[in-house]
Amino acid sequence: MKVDDLILQLQDLVSDAKAMPFSGGKVLINSDDIYDIIDQIQDAMPAEVRQAKNIVADRKQILSEAKREGENIIQAAEERKKVMLNQNEIVREAQVKAREIVEDARQKSTEIRRATNVYVDSIMKRAEETLSSQLAEVKKTRAGIANSQKGGNK
Repeated sequence: MKVDDLILQLQDLVSDAKAMPFSGGKVLINSDDIYDIIDQIQDAMPAEVRQAKNIVADRKQILSEAKREGENIIQAAEERKKVMLNQNEIVREAQVKAREIVEDARQKSTEIRRATNVYVDSIMKRAEETLSSQLAEVKKTRAGIANSQKGGNK
């Protein structure tokens, strides 16, 4: 189960709890239910961390593919350059064109890397924000539980 869903269950549990008379809004909740949901959250968190690691691995693969593609383009340009150099009439044009192709390939490779880094960074940022938000909710809920237990012990 996803951490988001478990946090919603936790919120529902608190919302559905019976209010204690004359307690200023404090509610009575079965701690076993709370601990069960918290245990499930702890079990689900590693899955989301694995997902973030997979995103990083995907980034590496995309960069590797972009590098290979760039190298293939450069190699093709170099081979084309050699063929063109063998033709006496267009030797100068061939040299200029080959340089342009190589530079264009390098620029495209650089652009692909930049775009990949921006994309992966935005995914990682969203994953980080989600995890931070969920952790904050868990801490808030635990604090509420601790406060309600303190209030219940009086």
